[in-house]
Amino acid sequence: MRIVLQRVSRAAIRVGGETIAEIGRGFVLLVAAGKDDAFGEYDRLADKVVNLRVFPDTQGKMNLSLPEAGGEILVVPQFTLYASVRGGRRPSWDGAAAPEIAADRVEAFALALEARGATVRRGAFGEHMDVELVNDGPVTLWIDAAAL
Repeated sequence: MRIVLQRVSRAAIRVGGETIAEIGRGFVLLVAAGKDDAFGEYDRLADKVVNLRVFPDTQGKMNLSLPEAGGEILVVPQFTLYASVRGGRRPSWDGAAAPEIAADRVEAFALALEARGATVRRGAFGEHMDVELVNDGPVTLWIDAAAL
């Protein structure tokens, strides 16, 4: 599983011009499931994300976790994080899980986040989404389960 985490002051997702999810302060998580994901990665990744200390404390140091900062999470399914651009100019998606498997894995991850007390909003799997966000900082992290 791969995640691009962006700390945001607000974010929203629209499908067909209609807002389907929005959050205030928190994380936008672009989430992709890989075909070789190990069972149980969701719990380990959820622990990591919820407990990352990337929100400023009263001295302005990144010292607070999502719950301590009162943040929310917006999970955006994004298989393109598994793109390979090694050959030619057209990306290969061979590393991504099949859509029916990926949908279940992304949802399992969202449920693992909720099990840790996070408020989680979701994008629409398989839909063309307009994602609007205000990156706060900016703070952007790349999290690859294979590297943890």
